[in-house]
Amino acid sequence: MDKLDLTKKYKTYYTAKTKPELVQIEVAQFISICGKGDPNDKPFSDNIEALYSTAYTLKFIYKAIDKDFVVSKLEGLWWFDEAKYTGKDMVTTTVEVPRSEWEYRLLIRLPDFVTKQELEKAKETVLSKKGIQLAKHIEFHEMTEGKCVQMLHLGPFSTEPATLKQIQNFCETNALTKNGFHHEIYLSDFRKTESDKLKTILREPVK
Repeated sequence: MDKLDLTKKYKTYYTAKTKPELVQIEVAQFISICGKGDPNDKPFSDNIEALYSTAYTLKFIYKAIDKDFVVSKLEGLWWFDEAKYTGKDMVTTTVEVPRSEWEYRLLIRLPDFVTKQELEKAKETVLSKKGIQLAKHIEFHEMTEGKCVQMLHLGPFSTEPATLKQIQNFCETNALTKNGFHHEIYLSDFRKTESDKLKTILREPVK
């Protein structure tokens, strides 16, 4: 049996152009874990480890019943305390809000057939066999983003403000306003890829 590859099944979800575009995103389900702080710090990488360990354990549970799938790309939702940091737009936040103040939800998309019950089994396995205590905090998460503006960002995360500026200009031109958390889909594994070769989808839910 062929593996289900969500990047091929949902091409609109996992592809973007190098200029802003308006897209409609379907309902999707994920495993996720939340945190706060600088993505260069160890707690962030520990959360990634817990998420991937759980994702691969789920994969092997389903592979055993002939429902194998490819573990999808890592994603992240990002936000901050807007009452504390007021008057920021999507460009200024990236440089004016300290990294330590950013909250996040890391995500890996799941096939529709994966259930909450099997997720709990996978978490128990990760805890008992790998001793990764953060697996306790892995959650089943459903998300409906709907209408979004997105763009493919090429290069290091430090140059994202230039891409976000293009997205912001597109939103202003088309009278679109923010309607959700800043969303990043990491098409490259940033733990192994040179920063100038990174490919990241930047997505902003709008209304």
